[in-house]
Amino acid sequence: MAAGGGGRNVPVCSAEHGPRAAQHDGMRRDGGGDPYWSRPESRVWTVMLLLGTCLLYCARVTVPICAVALSTHFDWDKKQSGIVLSSFFWGYCLTQIIGGHISDQIGGEKVLLLSASAWGFLTVLTPLLTHVTSAHLVFMTSSRFLMGLLQGVYFPSLASLLSQKVRESERAFTYSTVGTGSQFGTLVIGGAGSLLLDWYGWESVFYFSGLLTLLWVYCTCKYLLSESELIIPVDYLMRGLSISKQTKVPWKQLFKKAPIWAVIIAQLSTASTFFTLLSWLPTFFKETFPESKGWVFNVVPWLVAIPTSLFSGFLSDHLINQGYKTITIRKFMQVIGSGASSIFALCLGQTSSFCKAIVFASASVGLQTFNHSGISVNVQDLAPSCAGLLFGVGNTGGALLGVICVYLAGYLIETTGSWISVFNLVAAVNSIGLCAFLMFGEAQRVDTDSAYMDL
Repeated sequence: MAAGGGGRNVPVCSAEHGPRAAQHDGMRRDGGGDPYWSRPESRVWTVMLLLGTCLLYCARVTVPICAVALSTHFDWDKKQSGIVLSSFFWGYCLTQIIGGHISDQIGGEKVLLLSASAWGFLTVLTPLLTHVTSAHLVFMTSSRFLMGLLQGVYFPSLASLLSQKVRESERAFTYSTVGTGSQFGTLVIGGAGSLLLDWYGWESVFYFSGLLTLLWVYCTCKYLLSESELIIPVDYLMRGLSISKQTKVPWKQLFKKAPIWAVIIAQLSTASTFFTLLSWLPTFFKETFPESKGWVFNVVPWLVAIPTSLFSGFLSDHLINQGYKTITIRKFMQVIGSGASSIFALCLGQTSSFCKAIVFASASVGLQTFNHSGISVNVQDLAPSCAGLLFGVGNTGGALLGVICVYLAGYLIETTGSWISVFNLVAAVNSIGLCAFLMFGEAQRVDTDSAYMDL
């Protein structure tokens, strides 16, 4: 990738100010101009960000895990459950872009910790507040909407942070490793949450997830950040919230680029189908195989996804280091992540065997993790100077489509009485995104004002 040598390639998306600029100046003084984490720093941050992503999903999946228990407790039908499940994505889509932009300006790590603190408290308080209201559907819908608002900044902030701190040759493996937190979190809440749900009721699942999140925030602040790094002056925050003439993103220039649209369409497709499976798989297994154990179908698919995600990142970086073109590897990973996973999703809707269903669900969820080494890092290939903001744009589309798909899935189940239509929907949406990326995807940097290197 073009690195901006000779003063010719000037990033058009970034004009760093405030603490982010000062932070980079400090690293230039101390680190000889290298803005990236050292190997020891990278390892520690990778582990902590993996845990943070894990806890993000622990909090996010509390309602899907408890969906059947909540429906019984509050007497909801499938359409009402669909409203509660989909309301998360209405909030999730609203903070993606602003979260990515603020992270590009003041640092992704600060935004991550602020949002984690807020969603941790919300998760703990949710079961307590259900006892003080009789409008449970309205309250839980509002709670999920607010959870979406708070968690919407996470992945754009993560993309911004890694694009600034991790070298390109290590980026796919780092992102894939951190991305395994989504499966690890779903695994943890699927296993521990199912047991807590059976033993102590749905409220205990919320307490478990929320308190662990607050503990993670405390440890990260105490051991990885200094006091000065924890302080965000109001003027810097306002500067991050505003888009001045100097920092204004050139939308017309960027969105005339076909690769930008390709990665956005692919990202919104994969995000929405992942959200659909995440929201409805527990209910699918519970209703289709009522005698099955919750800890099996809530654990096994996500357990399989962890090594597949790590393998995809390792394979991607290895092939690129062997001399293969970056875009060739990105597209190869995406064919597996969107294409192969959809085939197994279609198989899932056709089987009546519990064992086969577990195999198909595990394969579909596991292969989806190849997206981490495809489109998820392609945003950082295209525009590292504003990766957080552009990732937010793609995830906003994914969240909006996720709202539609999650609700539509509930509607299809309620009206047709069949789960086949849900998995057909997943495959169709994935196919659209994959075709767009295969046709127009590139790994050339587009946030510079001059010619770039072909990768």
